[in-house]
Amino acid sequence: MTPRLCATVAAFCAAAVVAPRAQEKALRLSPGQASWLTDGGDPQRTSWQRNETILSPASVKGMKLLWKVKLDNAPRQLHNLFAPLIIPDVQTANPAREIAIVAGVSDNIYGIDVAKGTQIWKRHFDSTFEEPQSGSGSYTLCPGGLTATPVVAPTDTPGNYKVYAVSWDGRLRTLDPGTGEEIAAAEPFLPANGKPYGLNIFKNVIYTTTAQGCGGNPNQFYGYDLATKKVGSFNPGSGGLWPRLGPSIGKDGTVYAGSGDGDYLPEEQIFGQAIVAVKQNPSSKALEMTDWFAPSNADWLRKRDLDMNATGPVFDYKGKEYTVQTSKECRIWLLDTSALGGEDHRTPVDRTPLVCNEEVQFAGAGVWGALATWEESSGTRWVLMPFWGPKHSQFKAPIEHGEIVLGAIAAFKVEEKLGQVQLTPAWISRNMHQADPVVIANGVVFGYGNGEDATQSTADIGLAYNSAANRVAHSSHATLYAFDAKTGDELWSSGDQIASFSHFSSLAIANGRVYIGTYDGTLYCFGIDRAFSTRQP
Repeated sequence: MTPRLCATVAAFCAAAVVAPRAQEKALRLSPGQASWLTDGGDPQRTSWQRNETILSPASVKGMKLLWKVKLDNAPRQLHNLFAPLIIPDVQTANPAREIAIVAGVSDNIYGIDVAKGTQIWKRHFDSTFEEPQSGSGSYTLCPGGLTATPVVAPTDTPGNYKVYAVSWDGRLRTLDPGTGEEIAAAEPFLPANGKPYGLNIFKNVIYTTTAQGCGGNPNQFYGYDLATKKVGSFNPGSGGLWPRLGPSIGKDGTVYAGSGDGDYLPEEQIFGQAIVAVKQNPSSKALEMTDWFAPSNADWLRKRDLDMNATGPVFDYKGKEYTVQTSKECRIWLLDTSALGGEDHRTPVDRTPLVCNEEVQFAGAGVWGALATWEESSGTRWVLMPFWGPKHSQFKAPIEHGEIVLGAIAAFKVEEKLGQVQLTPAWISRNMHQADPVVIANGVVFGYGNGEDATQSTADIGLAYNSAANRVAHSSHATLYAFDAKTGDELWSSGDQIASFSHFSSLAIANGRVYIGTYDGTLYCFGIDRAFSTRQP
């Protein structure tokens, strides 16, 4: 929005538009004032907490359960709580509080005082959508309800933020994080009863993607322009767009997500099994495709249901912007964002060997969450890949920590050798029960095994096994781990302290606390008692 237009509609701009400079500042808070305002921590979805000083390789050995709070959100199918968003300095009627914003699948949002581990407020959304009395249409892939992690946007006023969420009926909601009150009218954004993924925001535009054709709705990119209230969309003609944390955004506003099973016919504008890039047209506010990458074996991937199902972060390396992407096949593609896949759209900068899924399974193996990335002060860039199932027998890393049967985290260094940028294996963690998205802070990688029964088909009853009742009954519990970010050495584990499993959620981290939500509606907070401040090199 131009200054002249803002001057013309000043009142509207003040109410509707989030200041981009405030958003950028919130990601560069001073030590002790770390925030986590979107799933993955930043619009690039790096999952790297840059402002942590309390947790370190030395201090995490003293981590313990600080508190847990049971929320009254009812699960739907296998879903319950999504990753909390952490705001360090919310101005309330009392002194400023650090508040966690937690979304639940049953159209609920909660505000939690993280210093005390107590619920401050709850907001249950009214709805223009009526679920059929029979509950028909709801199943494990399409649970109904609120399915996208919200996003928090700062304003120019210190301590003043807005929480944006999409309710089950597809409307965009705007909340005050201090009270949970809706501070703007609900606005049409998405079709009702769909399945959007984590919201992201860039220069006053909120983005998401949808998947699984839930509610009979198309699988698309969506963008909501806060200034004009216009909605843009783009349909790649594929299966679902289901990156766990939601789409990632590059420094120029380009939005990235992988497409699900479908034909790859670019001459017909059909882009199944591809990494798709879209950008908002500044005039029309429409979303337009700018680039794409499809692996050379895209057709083979489709036939085996090994689609792109994870969030790929965007990062800079030696002055260039890259993204890393993956799929259930269990390898990483390193892509130059200035030319995804090169001239033929099929050639990555680098492609790793297979890390897992040697048996070519469509469920229970491969990558099912998100990649992550961080950078040492020396400039060494790392990429982390949590995966499910056994390690591939041919994949080796210089540092390994035992046999991998159920899942693990694989770490790579981004290196330049003979003028070629590549991903070099560095370490593999201990065995974990289906490793899900990690977060990184101050030299520590926090990861978790979700403990879920991910079986979708059995020899006896086939796909009929894939019911919430069966999978809940055969699930165990999540386990949180802390690893040395340079070696993969295990530094700490939650052991058996978490009672339930975690389905399609993620972690949050800020100011000495790590958070995880579980299927039974419990939010856990782990950390250390005293402020042991040590920033790692």
